[in-house]
Amino acid sequence: MKGNAPALFFFMAALTMQGLWAQIQQDDIFRHPLEPKTMAAFRATCSRLAERPFIKGNFEQEKNLSRLNRSLQSSGNFIIAAGLGMVWDTVKPFPSTLVLGKDYLIQSRPGGQKTLLNAQGNETFIRLAEVISMIFSGQAQGLLYNFDVYYSGSAASWELGLVPKNKAIRSFAEKIIMKGDSAIRFIHIYEQGGDTIKYSLSNHSYPAELNAHEKSLFTLP
Repeated sequence: MKGNAPALFFFMAALTMQGLWAQIQQDDIFRHPLEPKTMAAFRATCSRLAERPFIKGNFEQEKNLSRLNRSLQSSGNFIIAAGLGMVWDTVKPFPSTLVLGKDYLIQSRPGGQKTLLNAQGNETFIRLAEVISMIFSGQAQGLLYNFDVYYSGSAASWELGLVPKNKAIRSFAEKIIMKGDSAIRFIHIYEQGGDTIKYSLSNHSYPAELNAHEKSLFTLP
């Protein structure tokens, strides 16, 4: 029996790995295309995300650079404002603030220096802004028009997969995975070229309006 022990061990390990792989495949969101029986839950999820015009919270970002075999971490605060755009206020490792509006981007650095990028004529930038707005405001029709949508769960706990139909969107995102409940908790972006970005969002709050400083972040320099 002792002589068969190594063979038995590897046989059991192989069975375990097969089981794990089968579970991974089963849990892959892209095995769940949106269909009539899940459409109601998908729309309920989108409606729930669109209920609040202002969302604030904390984020942690991990960007994996495939060609360099390294990852970069950052963390800070975010603001999502319906009709205005969103703010990524990075605290670590280096302070900076990125404001993404409908047709502009503002990069602010310590000391108050601001750099404005006008998106006019830049279809990729415009589509990026639209995608972010659609995702965080739960625009069901916009998501259905611009993506092949995959969905599982319910409005109380869901997972969403998005594969871009639009060429401009595909230029920066091969696919997107999100998870959440009444708010988005996790985003995983697979970029063209093999790099990935993961966002973990936490400590969500829903103010009735933005304060004066937060509103000023959307003011063009």
